[in-house]
Amino acid sequence: MAKLIFFLAVQILLLTIVSSTVDDGENFARTIDRKLLGLHKKEKLTHFKVYWHDILSGPNPTSIMIQPPVTNTSYFGAISMIDNALTAKVPMNSTVLGQAQGFYAGAAQKELGFLMAMNFAFKTGKYNGSTITILGRNTAMSEVREMPIVGGSGLFRFARGYVEARTKWINLKNGDATVEYSCYVLHY
Repeated sequence: MAKLIFFLAVQILLLTIVSSTVDDGENFARTIDRKLLGLHKKEKLTHFKVYWHDILSGPNPTSIMIQPPVTNTSYFGAISMIDNALTAKVPMNSTVLGQAQGFYAGAAQKELGFLMAMNFAFKTGKYNGSTITILGRNTAMSEVREMPIVGGSGLFRFARGYVEARTKWINLKNGDATVEYSCYVLHY
């Protein structure tokens, strides 16, 4: 009888251990201390200006259409992937600070309006290895376009803010353009 009780006790103990390790989906999230991620520091506002070079022409384009537009009368439905240089000044041969990587898509039927989804990946100086992510509407023919910064990485972890885009130069024959991005980034 003692062996039976011992056997049943071991079985109950094993069943308890096994059932407690089953993931019921309730323990996937937990609250953590903000200090572990550096969120106890004072938030900073950083402003910088870069020049975005969208090159569609020549032997090494940085913007390539991967989906043509729905019709020939607008850019609606077209999608272009980009790996555009970000420079310190307007000329293409000025200091490269990083790359704008992502895509833009024709999202307006009655105007030249894009959905912009891109990372500014910085490759020099203090921000080397850091990124900001921009996701928003760009009405390309407007003098100033404002788009939100929705996140970042590296020194821009937990970033938020906005950018103002201003076209500085455009070649209407081949579509090449240089756009000034004035960036206002809140980060820790």
